[in-house]
Amino acid sequence: MTTTSTRMPALYLSHGAPPLADDPVWPGELAAWSAGLPRPRAILMVSAHWEEAPLALGATEPVPLVYDFWGFPEHYYRVRYDAPGAPELAESVRRLLRAPGTPVQDMPDRGLDHGAYVPLVEMYPDAGIPVLQVSMPTLDPRRLMEIGRKLAPLRDEGVLIIGSGFFTHNLAALRHPGGGVPAWSAEFDAWGREALATSDVDALLDFEAKSPAGRLAHPRTEHFAPLFVTLGAADAAGDLGNRRDAVTGFWMGLSKRSLQFGH
Repeated sequence: MTTTSTRMPALYLSHGAPPLADDPVWPGELAAWSAGLPRPRAILMVSAHWEEAPLALGATEPVPLVYDFWGFPEHYYRVRYDAPGAPELAESVRRLLRAPGTPVQDMPDRGLDHGAYVPLVEMYPDAGIPVLQVSMPTLDPRRLMEIGRKLAPLRDEGVLIIGSGFFTHNLAALRHPGGGVPAWSAEFDAWGREALATSDVDALLDFEAKSPAGRLAHPRTEHFAPLFVTLGAADAAGDLGNRRDAVTGFWMGLSKRSLQFGH
C-alpha cells in the first residue's frame, strides 16, 4: 500500500447490537461522524467479539458475515455487508506485527462479526471500502496498546483503524427493575471522559482498580479492550491530546461514548 498525504484518524466506537439499526438517533450520529472523516482506502477493525491467539487475520476475500448473536428477530440475520477484502492491508499487518515469538495466523473463512459490520452498515452503507478484521490475541491492555503502536504506520497509508467495543458493558447487571441509566454505568462513563480528557493513560490501563464501578462496568474486559489498540495507534502519532467525543449518551443503560483521535 502506498503512503498518502492524509493521516487517517484512529477511532474507538461503541458498536451496539443489531437493533442499533432501528434506533431513532444513533445511526444518524454514526453516519454524520463518518461523513466528516477523510474517505479511507481501507478499514482495519478490532472487535470485542473476536478473541484469538496468536493474532489472526480474518478473510481477505468476501465471505458470509458472522451472526454471533442469539434470540433476535429473523431480519437481523439477513443483513448483508459485502465489503471488498483487503489482501494488501493484510500483508501490511503481517509485516508490522510478525516477529520472533509473535506469529500471525490467517483465518480466511472468518467473516466480519456484528462488532464490525453493525456500525459499518451505518457509517459506510455503500460497503465500498475494503475491510480487514483482526483478532485480539489478549485482553491485557498494555499488550493491546503495543499492538496499536505497531499498527500506527497504517494511518499514513490511508487506513482507518477502528477499535469496536462498548464503553460500558454489563448485560447481566442491566436485568433489574426500572429503567434509566444505572449508577455504575454513568459513574464509569464520567470517569472515563475525564481520564481521556487529561490523557491519563495510566489510569485507563488500570481501570479496574482506579475507576468507580470498573468491575461492574466491565466484568470482563473484552468490550473496553479495543480502546487500547486505538490508544496505541493514537499515542504513536502523538494524537492522545488530539481527541474528540464523536458520540455520547446512553443506549439501554450502556454508555455509547465513541472517540476520535486525530483529524
